[in-house]
Parts: sequence; structure tokens; C-alpha cells
Amino acid sequence: MNAQRGSIEEESIADLARRLVAADTGGWTPDGVKALVGGLGWEWTGAADETVVATGRATGDARLRPVGRYEQAYVSGESYVELAVPVAVAAPDAAAQADAFRTAREAVTAALGKPSVMGSHGDLGPFYDSGPLWGAPFVRWRGRPDTLELRAGKTGPELVLQPTDPAENWFWRQGIGEEHSISGYFGSTRDRANSGLGFPGGWTARSWETVTRSLGDFLGALPAETTALGIRIAMPLYGRDGQGAPILFEVACGDRLSIGCFAPDDIDPAALGWGTVTEHPGTASVFHDDDPVWRVDAGGPGEPKGRALAEMMVATARANGVSEPTDLIVGGEAEYVDGYDVTYYGLGLRTG
Repeated sequence: MNAQRGSIEEESIADLARRLVAADTGGWTPDGVKALVGGLGWEWTGAADETVVATGRATGDARLRPVGRYEQAYVSGESYVELAVPVAVAAPDAAAQADAFRTAREAVTAALGKPSVMGSHGDLGPFYDSGPLWGAPFVRWRGRPDTLELRAGKTGPELVLQPTDPAENWFWRQGIGEEHSISGYFGSTRDRANSGLGFPGGWTARSWETVTRSLGDFLGALPAETTALGIRIAMPLYGRDGQGAPILFEVACGDRLSIGCFAPDDIDPAALGWGTVTEHPGTASVFHDDDPVWRVDAGGPGEPKGRALAEMMVATARANGVSEPTDLIVGGEAEYVDGYDVTYYGLGLRTG
């Protein structure tokens, strides 16, 4: 066993991903999980209160998640809902974590193909887990009966093998309409792997304070998450003002976050915190030099001050005559990202 574990320690992320996808999980019963762990060449005592699986990997041991209080309502015979295997350890700053996730994602994608699902868990992960503060990106290779997810863990990215139904049942049943009932965003391809995939209902922000919180959370983590996921988000925001719904903002984020403001002549954007290309020269490659005139370069991973940006945008929207949160609208163009159909659940804003 020690020799086998020694060879696994040098196993690449891609090879580990292939083995996990091919593994027989036995319905995630106690006996099935014991066989799974043994088949992977790892060690687990199988005691009811023991969740650590010794892998011999330099990045740390794996963890089993047994069905407990928060998982019970979403399972159908499973005793465990995931096996999480750390695949990299990075410094705690957002840039290092995003880069480690990107590297792992590229390696697994080369082995398994493009993920059928991607997004961010926001601050509410599966079964009410909280994610890292820098961001909570994930990609999934959805299958039946099991799914492989690459997830942002506490010290670095983790490969998570899980039964498909429990996590999806949990997510679907969060669509209860209450504020912040679902966070993050969720994107899926139209691949046959997503056949039967269900989508929960969303929720609508009922106060400007709710918009400020949700928008701030989204913007603060966005460049770290888009860097990790290898995507670029272009999100126009429109404001209904009683006469129409002109574009107010353009959020553009790849490895840096830039926000443009389309302000009318009768307000003073500079007084609200907006600058021009002179103050934010990095935005010249994102927006035309004079369209929009007003913009801000919010920075790369870990740099955006999400709350302050959200307060500035909300103040600008209200100065433009947007009287209610329901009148701030995410442009439908933002729903298509690199071949994924994306829903921004955590924003609580209408899409149109």
C-alpha cells in the first residue's frame, strides 16, 4: 500500500481527474465508499465519525462529507455526498488562489474536455457551506450518476467527486424567492451532459441596501473569479426612469474589472466618484477613449472595493431617476458567456 500511495503522490491533476471520473462510487453507501477509497489506493478507517481519507498526496488528504442535518433532505439513499481532494496549495491572496485554480482548470479541461457547468457559489455553497473570501468559482463535468467538480477550497482548488442528484436538488430547492436565497451565478452549456438539468427560480431585491450588498459581493470577487474560470463577462445595466430604460453602466471583467458610466448631462458623475480615461488609463483598452466618458478601473483579483463600487453605482442610478431596485435591469447580453447560458442569481436584479 505504501508503494502505491507513493506513486499516487506524483500523480498529475489530469490523471487524478480521469481516475475519479472512472471510479465506481457504489451508490455512496458505506460499503460503496469503502470500495471507492480502496480502489483509488487510499486509506480510510470507515469509522462513522472519521471523514479524513489518507491519499499520500503532497497537497493533503481527502475529505468525505457524510449526510448530516443539512444534507438529509436532498439525498435518496446516499450516506455521503462528496469526496473532496485538494489538488494545489497556494498563498491566501486572491491573485495566487485564482492562478492556482486556473492552472488546475486548464489541466482537467485538457483531460476531460470543456466543463458542462461553470459559475460561482457566491457566499452560499452546496448544503449551506461558506466559500473562500476571495471568490467561490467552480466548474463541473456533469455525469450520471456522479459529477466531478473543481471547486475553490480553503487553501487551494479541490477536485470534488459527488453524486449528481443531491447537490442539484439542494440548488433547485433554494429558489424560494426570499432575498439572498441563492448567491453567485450559474452557467451551463447546451451539451447533452446537461440533459435533465433543473434551474431554480430566482429572487428580486426589495431595497437599495439589498442591491448594494449583492452588487458589492459580486463586483468584489469578480476579477478573481473570471481569471480563475478563464472567462470574460460583459454586463450592461439599464435603468428604467419613467421615460425609457437607457443604458447606465457597462461592467467588463476579464483579468481586471472596469466599469463604464453613461451619465446624462444634468448630473455630475465626478462628484459621485467616477473618473475619465485620464484618471483610469487602463480602461482605454476596454472602452473607447470617449465612450463612455465616465469610467473606473477597479483592479485585478483581490483589488476591487466591492461595497464602495456598489454604493457609487446605486447613487448614480438613483440620480438618473431610477426610483426602485426593480427598475435596475441586467442586459440580456450578459447571459451568454463563452458558450455558457448564465443566470446571475446572487444579484437579485431583473434581466431584460
